[in-house]
Amino acid sequence: MTFTQILTHPGGSHKDEFLACCLLLAGNPVPILRREPTAEDLADPSLAVVDVGHEHAPERGNFDHHQFPKDHPPTCSLSLVLQHLGIYEDAKSFCEWLEPAEWFDTRGPMDTAKWLGVERGTLFKLNSPIDVTLLRRFAAQTRLEPGDPLWEVMRWIGEDLLDYVKNLRSRLDHLARVAEFWEIEQCGESFHVLYLPREDPMPEDASAGLARFIESHPTMSGVVGTVVPDRRGAGFGLSRHNDHPRLDFTRIGAAPDVHFAHARGFVAKTSATDPARLRDLLAQAWV
Repeated sequence: MTFTQILTHPGGSHKDEFLACCLLLAGNPVPILRREPTAEDLADPSLAVVDVGHEHAPERGNFDHHQFPKDHPPTCSLSLVLQHLGIYEDAKSFCEWLEPAEWFDTRGPMDTAKWLGVERGTLFKLNSPIDVTLLRRFAAQTRLEPGDPLWEVMRWIGEDLLDYVKNLRSRLDHLARVAEFWEIEQCGESFHVLYLPREDPMPEDASAGLARFIESHPTMSGVVGTVVPDRRGAGFGLSRHNDHPRLDFTRIGAAPDVHFAHARGFVAKTSATDPARLRDLLAQAWV
C-alpha cells in the first residue's frame, strides 16, 4: 500500500508512534501531519493514520491500538505497522527492545518493570538523551516535510530498522543452507561446534547472524564453539560460543598453523583449511 501522507496525534510523543512513522517513511517518503484525524481521514486509504483514530484497519491504512480491550496482548501502533509490513514475528525475534516497548506503551512502567523483573527506576536509568530529544522535537511539530532534519533522521531510522530485520532474516536462511553441525570427540567426551565453509564470494562478515542462528535452533543448544572463515586470510577463526569455559585456545597457540591465540583463550586464528585439521585443533583446545 502506498501512502501520500502519514498522520499521527498531536501533543506528547511516544516511542511507538515515532518508530511506526519511521517505518512507514522508509517506503513512503511523504509528509507527516500531527493532528486529530477526521472521519474522512480514516476513510482515505491513501492516508496512514497512526496511533490515533481508535481503529485498526490496515486495508485503509489505520493503525491504532487504543480501542483494544485491557486484557489484549501488549500491542502498540509499532506492532501494527510491523504486522502490516509482514515482518512482525522476525522483528520480535531479532529486536530485544520491541516487546518491552510494547509493554511500556500499553501497560505502563509499573507493570513493565514487574514483567521484566526489575525495579521501576531501572527502566528510567536506560533512557538516552537521543530518545528524549527526538521525541520532544517530534512532539513540537505539526508537520514534517522531506528535507526537514528530523524527517530525514526518521527516514534513516526506518530504513535501517527495515534493512536490519530483512537482511538478518536473509542471512539466517542462508546459514541454514550452508552451516554444518560438528560433533567433536575428545577423551571419551563429545562437544558440538558450528562450522561455516568458505564461500565464493565471501560475505563481508561471515560470522554475521551466527549467534542468532544458533539461538533460533533448539537442536543447536549444545554448541560451544564456532569455526568461521577468517576475513583477513585464507584460514579460519575458532571461537567460543557464549564464552564456554571448556574451550581454551591458548592450548593450541604453539601449533605451527595457528598464527594467533588470544591470551584469554576465547579465540584463535589458523591457516588450516582442511576440516579434519580444524577438528583436531578444536579437540586439542577442549579442557
